[in-house]
Amino acid sequence: MPEFPWPVGAATGIGSLPGTDVVEAQRIVFGELPDLPHLPELPARGPGADLIGRSAGFLVELPVQLYAGRWQMAPRPGADLRRTLDLLERDLDQATEQGDGFAGTFKVQAAGPWTLAASLDLQIGGRLLRDPGAVRDLTDSLAEGLRRHVDDVRKRLPHATVLLQLDEPSLPAVLAGQVPTESGLSAYRAVDGHDAATALRTVVESAGAPVVAHCCAADVPLQVLRDSGAAAVALDLALLKDLDPVGEAIEAGIGLFAGAAPTRPAGGRPLTGKQIAERVQKLWTRLGFPAARLAEQVVVTPACGLAGASEPYARAVLTACREAGRRIAEA
Repeated sequence: MPEFPWPVGAATGIGSLPGTDVVEAQRIVFGELPDLPHLPELPARGPGADLIGRSAGFLVELPVQLYAGRWQMAPRPGADLRRTLDLLERDLDQATEQGDGFAGTFKVQAAGPWTLAASLDLQIGGRLLRDPGAVRDLTDSLAEGLRRHVDDVRKRLPHATVLLQLDEPSLPAVLAGQVPTESGLSAYRAVDGHDAATALRTVVESAGAPVVAHCCAADVPLQVLRDSGAAAVALDLALLKDLDPVGEAIEAGIGLFAGAAPTRPAGGRPLTGKQIAERVQKLWTRLGFPAARLAEQVVVTPACGLAGASEPYARAVLTACREAGRRIAEA
């Protein structure tokens, strides 16, 4: 079995949290997720703090701007991009301060190339997805930008191991040819799985850090994520229909970030750490793997981002995930 770049019994967040206070958000992350904290995203701060805006800010020599409420490619850097980069810089400064001396694994997140291609508009109209050449340029630019981002984080937290999460919520729609055009009357051509994996692999191999490929959709293309060279996949357990591809990925030595805690209250309260641990252990038993591997190969997470939750609920979910990870490690 490979040696995984996270501690045994670890828990982490997917990325987003509610609110606008980055100081408090990072206190929560370092406090509730001490074994595997992440750089929290606070989309409530507005444009540039959202997944697409922030991730587009990593692009090298491909500036973006807001137009009619959507992110599009721009002829030159402007105020929207400056705001995006300023928000990121503030977040990184706060991580540097609160993570001073931190020597564990620290996770950062960004949208992957296919989600960006399906979300960013060309200046002439339509998504980048319509133009294979533009997608290649975007992929290369993102790969370089994320390599620089990982290097920056490593300099700020010199004792930490950096882990990069690529968020690809749009990948199933890209592969199925279900990304709608501007008119909504048709959709862009489906992308071949091999081509999708090749673009992802460009980013994975350039990152300079282990990569977690995250997709919280119902039809996760696990083979594409595996072919990308990612060290782990992050999934919403409640959406899994076919366990065979998950079992095959685990057997191949891929780590699993198990999204086991709902992002919205079920019956008004979060699951307990015990309930979350049992959910993960039940899946592992159904897959038929030795119990001893569970705490090493699996990281406990919420089902997806927590931006839409209340702040007390988000904190309670992260606390419960941490407790679940420790229960699994001690089992």
